[in-house]
Amino acid sequence: MNSAVLAPSAGNEPPDIFSPYNRHLNRGVASYSLAHQFNGNFSYQLPFGRGSSGVVNRLIGGWQWNGIVSWQGGFPFTPLAGSNISGTGDANQSDVPSWNPNFHGPVILGKPDQWFDPRAFVLPTQGTFGNVARGSLRGPGLFSLDTSFFKRTKISEALNLQFRAEAFNLLNHPNFVYPNEVVFQGTNYSPSAGVITNTSTTSRQIQFALKLVF
Repeated sequence: MNSAVLAPSAGNEPPDIFSPYNRHLNRGVASYSLAHQFNGNFSYQLPFGRGSSGVVNRLIGGWQWNGIVSWQGGFPFTPLAGSNISGTGDANQSDVPSWNPNFHGPVILGKPDQWFDPRAFVLPTQGTFGNVARGSLRGPGLFSLDTSFFKRTKISEALNLQFRAEAFNLLNHPNFVYPNEVVFQGTNYSPSAGVITNTSTTSRQIQFALKLVF
């Protein structure tokens, strides 16, 4: 009926039920439910410098290549009417629109400037509840590839120096947050309906570090 992680409500669904008379509209997948998810990682000790002399081994030996890849689909979200069209006086604006029976075409457009087509929805009659259920649409997915190179250099029997070069979101792939869920502004379609204004991950980040292991 409602879900969130350690909070009264998640950011992608209303905090209250839509209609006390039609509770099945609130039956849906959890706000943090993913239909598809893949995570993989690898670590490979590069075969360079083995059996080489001390100087050569210090230069080209001891390298390790690591990587993490993450891919997942989008989280569900609920389109909102933008006002208390039902007239219940609920200040949480949990009213939802209705599906437009005359709409034809894809609801999800998949573009940051318009993730979904607001014309797929209509305002319900004043004093009634909309028929769009909770979690009816899904937001953008996520893809990220991180990689790193480690080089271990032995200083003494008890000391090792590790050089680390790490790159996060190596392909600089943009990952977006939920779109604006409010479909209407008054009785008109909101110009910001379905618009995405933020990313969920950072751009490519590269860092270098030295680590002394003893």
